[in-house]
Amino acid sequence: MNRLRAALAAVALTIATPAALPAAVPPAVAAVPAPAALTAAAAPARPAAATDWSTAVVDSTMARYTPSTIGGWSYPVGLYLYGQYLTYRRTHDPRYLTYIKDYVDRFVKSDGSIDQSFNSLDSMQAGRLLVILHHETGQDRYRKAAQKIRDRLSTYPRTSDGGFWHADTSSRAHQLWADGVYMVNPFLVEYGREFGDNAYTDDEAARQLAVYGGHLQVANGLLKHAYDESKSASWADPRTGLAPEHWCRAVGWYAMAVVNVLDAIPTNQPRRPQLLGIFQRLAAGLEKYQDPATGRWFQVIDKGGRSDNWTETSCSSMFTYALSRGVQQGYLDPHYAAVAHRGYQGVLAKLSVGSDGRTNLADISTGTNVGDYAYYVARTRAVNDFHGLGAFLIMNEQLRGA
Repeated sequence: MNRLRAALAAVALTIATPAALPAAVPPAVAAVPAPAALTAAAAPARPAAATDWSTAVVDSTMARYTPSTIGGWSYPVGLYLYGQYLTYRRTHDPRYLTYIKDYVDRFVKSDGSIDQSFNSLDSMQAGRLLVILHHETGQDRYRKAAQKIRDRLSTYPRTSDGGFWHADTSSRAHQLWADGVYMVNPFLVEYGREFGDNAYTDDEAARQLAVYGGHLQVANGLLKHAYDESKSASWADPRTGLAPEHWCRAVGWYAMAVVNVLDAIPTNQPRRPQLLGIFQRLAAGLEKYQDPATGRWFQVIDKGGRSDNWTETSCSSMFTYALSRGVQQGYLDPHYAAVAHRGYQGVLAKLSVGSDGRTNLADISTGTNVGDYAYYVARTRAVNDFHGLGAFLIMNEQLRGA
């Protein structure tokens, strides 16, 4: 079960998920003890600068939920637990990995079977945890479960130019949502590296990012939330098939995915220049629309001047991570490091600690379909939603101490 633990302690492990890890992982900070039970009347206090916010968020979340109560097989839980895994990679706190394993083992039987049909891209995101657990434990059941996703892609429906539909249902037919690139493509490149399938996975992931980016990116560098090849969806422009707005988390999913895929694919991959161009244009758009007052980004990115718009924490974390990693890897001009730093400080300002000692992360949009401006700005501004917690951990492990 623990065949790779010794290597983790000795060297920076070359893992199945290199695309999402910083090149140099900072030294570990002692984990925060699990705090007492949550108090409803907890009074927020501004965090102290020296706090390890990754361990504080993980310990607080583990205190709130057990692996059995954190939720079902889903992409928000999968995102959060991926962030928890990054924190484990740095701290080597065995509780963090055990928690992830206990969650996954609710769904994966000893023979590797998993009761998921994988008829949507959303359902595939937590597959990253299968690759992680195979890498950490060597147990073949995780490979078998992950292979079910890989095999499903062979018959999964696509647009005429090869883009995976958001879901294999009539209501999502012919549709590409920017969210979807993160749900499947980081898994793909990680699966390929772990199981020697790179020839397919690297090419497929690059293709998906190129197809999606080609449809969704517009002149300002930002991506529209979605595209309908059939142009029949209620939200689709009858001429372009595009959704009307730049919803921030949809763009954040794409930003993180393109970094993950660029990190994984070979330098001579034919689509690499196209992906770099999409990312660089996106970065310029993000810099233009960053809120100068807070460093964060708005729920509808390009309409921050409207009084009912609001800065959203999960996408701000995603953009901050992508810009920082992009500079670190040489994909972006170095001046974007300052844009990322402003974003990081802006997200940290949304953290507080209750009188119970647990962290709270505010202003996270709940799950969202494709809609118009009024729909997006009316979404619930949640506290400690897993979309935000997972994105925060990914960002914080990239920028700790910045």
